[in-house]
This record gives sequence, C-alpha cells and structure tokens, in this order.
Amino acid sequence: MNDDKGKRDVRIGIVGAGAIGGNVGGMLAHAGYDVTLVDMWPQHVDAIKEKGLIVDRNGEALVTRPKALHIHELQFVTEPFDWVFVAVKARDTEWSTMLMMPFLHEHGTVVDFQNGINDQRVAAIAGAERTMGAVITIGAGCYEPGVVLRTDSNTLGFKVGELDGRDSERARELASIMNRVEATEVTTDLMGERWSKLIINNMNNAIAGLTGLGAAEVRTMSEPRRVSIRLGAETAAVAQALGYRLQPVMGVAADSLIEAVNGRNVEDTEAAIIESASKVAGGRPSFGQDVLKGRSTEIDDLNGYVSRKGREAGVPTPFNDRIVELVHQLGVGFKPRIENLQPLVDML
Repeated sequence: MNDDKGKRDVRIGIVGAGAIGGNVGGMLAHAGYDVTLVDMWPQHVDAIKEKGLIVDRNGEALVTRPKALHIHELQFVTEPFDWVFVAVKARDTEWSTMLMMPFLHEHGTVVDFQNGINDQRVAAIAGAERTMGAVITIGAGCYEPGVVLRTDSNTLGFKVGELDGRDSERARELASIMNRVEATEVTTDLMGERWSKLIINNMNNAIAGLTGLGAAEVRTMSEPRRVSIRLGAETAAVAQALGYRLQPVMGVAADSLIEAVNGRNVEDTEAAIIESASKVAGGRPSFGQDVLKGRSTEIDDLNGYVSRKGREAGVPTPFNDRIVELVHQLGVGFKPRIENLQPLVDML
C-alpha cells in the first residue's frame, strides 16, 4: 500500500467534509489516495468541486483535490469503498452510517471519526466486525465553503483501534493510511482513549460555545478554567466508576483533576492546563463553531452522555447536568456571551 498504485487502489469514502473530515480527506487525497467526500452543505461541496479543497495548516494553505458529492449524488457511485469514515456530528451518526452502507465493499470497514462515544451506534448498523474507531487529537475548523483549517500543533494526530482491543492487521493498515495526515498510533484500549478524549471535550467544548471563547482562552482565563476542571473531574469520576483506564489530558492525570476539585494540588493542575493552551492557540472547539454558525450542538452526546452514565453509576455530575440545562434553555441559535457561564461560576 506504500506505492502510488496501492494508494489509488484503496477507495475511501468520508461522510462529513467539515473540520475533521475535510482535513483527513484533503490530506489523504493530496497523498495520492482515492478519496470521496460526501456532505450536506451544498456550498461547501460546490466549492470543492470547482476549486478543490483548501487545507490551511496553521497558515500554510494547500489546495487538495478529493472528489466531492452532494448526498443525492451517491446514487452515481458504482465502485464500492474499502473504507468509510463517519465524520459527522454525533446526532447524525445513525442516518449517515446507513447512508454509506450500500456503498461499502463487502470486506470494507466503517471507522467512527467522531467526538463522543458512538462506536456501538455505528456497529449496530455496520456490524461490530466491520467497525473500527479513531480518536482525534488534532484541532480543526471549517468556517467557509471549500476551506478547512488545522488549528493545533500536536504531533500525534489520531489513535485507531478495534472495538474489542485486538492489535489487528487492519488496525495497522488504517494507521499506515492515517500517518499521511498526521502521526497515528494503534490503541488496544479504544474505550479508555474515548473517555480520555471525552474529558477534554467536556472541559472545553460547551464552555467555548456558551461564552464565545477560543480553546486557549478557556484554559487560560480563571473562571472558565475552574469550571472546566469541575466538568473534567466529574467525567473522570464516571469513567473510573465504569472501569475505564484513563490517559492524562492536557498534561494532567485524571486523578489530579479529581484531587483539584477537593483542594489538592490545585496550582500544579491549573499550571499544566494553562501550559497546554499554547498547543491550541487560535483554535475553537467544534461546539463553539456550531454555536457561531447557529446550528444545534452535541451537548447531549458530550456532557449529557456523562450525566446519563453518572446516574447509571451512582456518580453525581452537578456541573455537567447544569451546563446541559443551560444550553437547552438557550436553544438553537443563541448568541455566545461570557455572562452565559455565570450560573456555573456561581456553583464553584
């Protein structure tokens, strides 16, 4: 698969051509893979068709040439995909997976490239034996048709793995493909990695959406950071109660987040979070991007998921519960303001 012919022989379909799907698809197409992007944003698809997809990697713009299809144009696909990447919002998991299944090769694999814990939702449609997961550690954005941004400086981009934790040949094949986007590792603990990423999402995303702050500002401003630590500690406590092994996030061990809430090692924990802000300077979490675009958010699949799992495990999650309530109260299309965070600040 390392020569050009091998790349051309691998057909990759990506449903969701936004920040992550666009970055992945654009870079893989640039590396020589046969990539087809499928998206529901008409202007975005049209722009890619006309001018190519611009991948702006921290100020260095690269014009890439993946194929791009409107959803209705899938009917004209006659050659199946070896890999289907699901890179849509969590709320769109089921229908987008079902949409792509008729175009998946009989020996093909569907890969969950989403925030949240959606692997089993994909597997319920594609089959567990045809499903893999990819944990995203890059930062990305998409604000205008035909352009996606890379907004971080991480050198590890993805962790890919089998649902059952096997170190399989196809996991290594997927890692080899994804290495053309950014350095990728095979994980044998997909769910532990998923929950570790969920801690980051829950600490940053909804706060950014409520306030309009960028990813770095959430970490460097005192009150947002203190609220984020509470959200992260609750997420970590639920994960541990469910038996998952957690990785450090933003330079902080999960236990340190929980200890900080209880008044131990607070300064060291906050200092590590502040230091991590330099790697996401200029970036905006996907939740914040959705709010700015007037779209519905993933609140129920991020903080809301932890609230539900916390109730199942008997672990209280008052900060996650409250931030879910606030987002629902504001509704779709609300204007981000720093004042929106005040009810959570009052809980500190």
